This record gives sequence, structure tokens and C-alpha cells, in this order.
Amino acid sequence: MLRLWIFSTFLCLLLACAKETPNTLRVSSENPRYFTDQSGKAIYLTGSHTWNNLVDMTFQNPADTFDYPGFLQFLKSNHHNFFRLWAWELLNWDTRGNRDENAKICEINPHPWTRTGTGMASDGLPKFDLTKLNPEYFSRLRTRLQLAKEGGFYVAVMLFEGWGIQFSPDAYSRHPFYPENNINNLGLDTAASTRLEIHELKNQKVLAIQEDYVKKVLETVHGFDNVLLEISNENHPASTKWQYHMIKFIKNFEDSLGVHHPVGMTFQYKGGSNETLFDSPADWISPNGEGGYKDAPPPADGRKIIINDTDHLWGLGGTVDWIWKSFTQGMNTLFMDPYDGKVLTAPFDDQRLELLRKNLGYTLQYAEKMDLIKMIPSGSLTSGGYCLANTGNEYLIYLSQDSTSTIDLSDVSGNFTAEWFDPASGNSSPGDDIEGGNLQEVKSPFQTGSSVLFLKLK
Repeated sequence: MLRLWIFSTFLCLLLACAKETPNTLRVSSENPRYFTDQSGKAIYLTGSHTWNNLVDMTFQNPADTFDYPGFLQFLKSNHHNFFRLWAWELLNWDTRGNRDENAKICEINPHPWTRTGTGMASDGLPKFDLTKLNPEYFSRLRTRLQLAKEGGFYVAVMLFEGWGIQFSPDAYSRHPFYPENNINNLGLDTAASTRLEIHELKNQKVLAIQEDYVKKVLETVHGFDNVLLEISNENHPASTKWQYHMIKFIKNFEDSLGVHHPVGMTFQYKGGSNETLFDSPADWISPNGEGGYKDAPPPADGRKIIINDTDHLWGLGGTVDWIWKSFTQGMNTLFMDPYDGKVLTAPFDDQRLELLRKNLGYTLQYAEKMDLIKMIPSGSLTSGGYCLANTGNEYLIYLSQDSTSTIDLSDVSGNFTAEWFDPASGNSSPGDDIEGGNLQEVKSPFQTGSSVLFLKLK
């Protein structure tokens, strides 16, 4: 009897501990520009993401599905540790909405709801029953998160997708909530002008279906410590109250589960404001170019963790300069990657594409060699304006096109080792030691382009 009591007590304690801390990813209290875990170290996130890495987007050849293990290997080869796992609400993606020269219609599968209704939807397949969630969708989500975790990757799970319903041709008639595509009588009008109400708080039947879906996602990601959540990709500005509601709904529901996945809100297109993101109850945000996030990123101030994503700045684009400026301003970085070009193609050549991917990985290598939790944006210490510093101990300085820079070490003492890094080649070179106690002018050993200087106290 005593043994049984001891075992039961131990089991209860074990379950209590598991309930309290099954997920360790959280905003750092020491440096709220970054996530951390039980180690207390800063977790810098960087990587590539592409549209069809969760749902299949196929055309012409339905068997030509996405090679997810190959995608993870691609990320690993570039030393990335993070990506978005894309949701897509529509039944297809008509790339005419992206002004794609090789316009095509990609069919989407699977969806979160079963197609077991009577009658045919607009794509010629059975209608949706929105009261029944699709096991295939959530099984795929769980499997892909597990493979990502085994590979050492963090994943932002996108819950909703707002760009497509606005801009893909005939989008509303190709949405599961469109009256002719389901058997659930949601009370939505068939007029195209009604489509944006799906991501607002105007229809309680729609909201209830969305909340049931979100609950299922949260139950699916339960126990994964590599997961972040994103409410919606590029939804319209009037979705603000709906997105705020969803953030709070997630946090309240996860409270009941004893878990807390970081929740993100990303830029609202078209016409949204970054201040809406900063004012939100989200833990992390992805801004647009307003305020310089594209060309001259401002220093992250810790109000929110910032994942600076090229998707919301260029759509398809990005520069090496942007990567290093964002990194040295205390942000995480993410690249919208055309990957294999099967959905959309890059507007630039493969060499530039490879350079962008590699430099994301280079920033992670420096994040891992520094005591990043103590590093803060300190652009005033250098004439170039881009510097991460743990003053008196470590400095990472980005020289954008300038071969020389002045560094203010007047308030620190000691001798610093110097390492120069060339973003164009990926090569590093030792420099002369630098003495603290005054202003120091440094000169890059590389002939052209930008360079990075890493100083560490001996």
C-alpha cells in the first residue's frame, strides 16, 4: 500500500511538472529581443520558408508533391534553424494574383475540414462539412513538426492566410466558407465584398468554426517545444480586432493546458501599420518597411521580439545588407524563399539567391559564438551605425560598403581579439588586436563590398 502511495505521489508530481513546463520557448526576461529556453541562452531564429511546405500545391501532375525531408536537409545545409509552416485557406492558388509571368493554378490539399458533404463544391469535389475536422491535415502537421524537432528546427505554425482571399482571382468562390462550398449554412453572402468578413468578428458561426480549428491545432502542437504560432499571413487592416481576439483566445486556451507557445502577429497587407503590431497582445511580430525595416532597420527596443521577414518587405526579394543590418539591430531574420520555383520563381539569379541563404546561416554562426543574451543594439558605438555589443566584452560590427569604421572603446579597458568576416565569400580573417581606452579606427582587409568585425575581450 505504501509503495502504491509513493508511486501515485511521484506520478502526480511528474504530471504537475510536465503540465507547468512542457514548452520551454519563451520571451527572455533578460533580453526581450530574443526567445530563450531553460538554458537561459538567447535563441536567435533565422532561415528560409516557402509556401507549400505544409499543404501540397500541385498542378498538371498531382503526384508531384512537396519533398519535406529534402526541404529540411536544404535548411540544414545552409545552417538555418527556423521556418514558417504555411497555411493556405483557398481551394487553389491562382498565381495571376502575383503578376506571375508563368501564371498557373495550384490545387491545394489537404484542408483542415473533411469533404464529406453532399453535393459538389466549386472545384468539382464534395462539399466541406465544417463541423468535422480532417485527421489527415492534423496528422501531417504533427509529423512535420516532429521531423523538424528531430532536425533541430523551430517552426512558426501559421493558422490562417489572409493574402489569398484578398488578391487571388475568384478567391472567395474558392474558399471553404463560401456558401456553395459547404453544407453548414454560415449565413455568409455570396457577394465578393463579403469575403473579408471571414477574418473579422462579424459572424459568430464562422468564429466558432475557426476557434474549434485553432483548438485542434493547439492540441496537435501540445508538447512541442520548437513551435511558435502565427495568427495570419498578411490579412487586411480591418482584421485587427479578430487577430487580437485570436491571440487572447490562444493564450487563454493554452493556460488551461498548462503550455504557452509564443504567439505572433505579422504585417497586415495592404495598408496596415506596424504600430498595430506593437500594440497587440502578441509575443512576436513581423513588420513591413514602415520605419526603415527594409533598408535601414531601426534598433529593436524589446517591446516585441521582431522576426524581420522579407515576405512583408519585398514579397520576393532581399539583400545581404538587410540581413546583417537586421541582425546587428537585435532582430531575428527570415527569408521568403522560392525554393524549387514550383509555386513562384525568384526575381533574381541563383547566385544571389544562394548568397542570401548562406548569409542567414552566417548570422546564426555568430549568434552561436557570442553570449547573445547580453548583446544589445549599440549603433552609436560605431561610425557605421550597426553594432551588437556586450560592452567591454564582445562587439559585432557591420560595415556596409565602407572599408573603414571608427569604434568607440573609450569607456572600456583590455585587449580585444579581432576577426574579420567577408559576407560575399564566407571567409574569415584574423585582424590585429585592438586596445580599449579610446576611439579606434579599423580597416577591412577585404577589397570590396561589406564586411563584419567581431571583437572579443581576451
